[in-house]
Amino acid sequence: MQIFSIRKRTRHLNKLVHIILLFLLHDATAQSGYIMTVNGKLEPSDSLLVLPHEHVVTNFAGADKIVRIPYIPDPALNVVLPHLMKLKQSGINLLVECTPEFIGRDVTLLKKLSLESGVSIVTNTGFYAAAEKKYLPAYIPSLSAESIAYAWQNEFDNGIGGTDIRPGFIKLGVDKGPLDSTELKLLKAAIIVSRKTGLPIAVHSGDGVAAADELRYCISEGLAADKLIWVHAQNGTDEERKKLAEAGVWISLDGVNENNVAEYTKYVLYLKENSLLSRLLLSHDDGWSVDSNGSYDKLSLFKNGNSQPYQAIGEKLVPMLFTMGFTADELHQVRSVNPQKAFAIR
Repeated sequence: MQIFSIRKRTRHLNKLVHIILLFLLHDATAQSGYIMTVNGKLEPSDSLLVLPHEHVVTNFAGADKIVRIPYIPDPALNVVLPHLMKLKQSGINLLVECTPEFIGRDVTLLKKLSLESGVSIVTNTGFYAAAEKKYLPAYIPSLSAESIAYAWQNEFDNGIGGTDIRPGFIKLGVDKGPLDSTELKLLKAAIIVSRKTGLPIAVHSGDGVAAADELRYCISEGLAADKLIWVHAQNGTDEERKKLAEAGVWISLDGVNENNVAEYTKYVLYLKENSLLSRLLLSHDDGWSVDSNGSYDKLSLFKNGNSQPYQAIGEKLVPMLFTMGFTADELHQVRSVNPQKAFAIR
């Protein structure tokens, strides 16, 4: 009887341990979240290397002129696919595509490229109010923040443009200086959606003043600072980047090219010296644009200084940082851990 009782208690104990382990595993998954790609949810992984701010194809005609092409443009596949395959071979397996609606976002193309290259791609929802509102549709002034948020929420809940492809973050764009009323309205809409979905908010910001204003507004609305990504933080100063990083904002230095590696090395070193590498994101902002008629047959590489898109960080910046004393663990933190945390949906 005593042996039977001991065995019974042992079985109960084993069940209890199993339940506790399942709870802890579920809690850890909830904390780490997932990344929403054009092919669905992607679990965080130590093997993921990420480019957190890139483009594929953009259309700079303006919101009033842009033409939507409802089919997969083979010329774009022919041009872009070899570069994504090279990216995959170099170890990069996740690319965050930051082209918003009304600047040529083409989620069907992104999914096709992702499937054929093996590189996971994240797309976005949101509107771009920088460049003096050139890429905002004319109806925006008549809409409330809540109405705009409803449209973005619908893309997350039901897919973009009749597809099953869902956005993995909210992309905004603002000009220099304090946010104006339209920029504030879009940020308010983004905060509404972020609260409901967990989507991070990446804001193309004209300068550090604009980025600081974004943070102040997010805090006033009760949104955690780590849901905000300061896109083009290279447009600010070291002190501005330090202040926002200390507050919890993600600092995205995303204009790396073959000719400015020394400059970006200084930016990164400053953050390291201030123990802020855990807030840093690095990318190129590379991609292609269509011609004035929106033709995919005449794609032009961005004038970002890179003769080969998506390669300068791996081929130029990383070796430079190694010579400056960076460790493999530090670079893994910046290139893998940080972007996965920044774009995790929890």
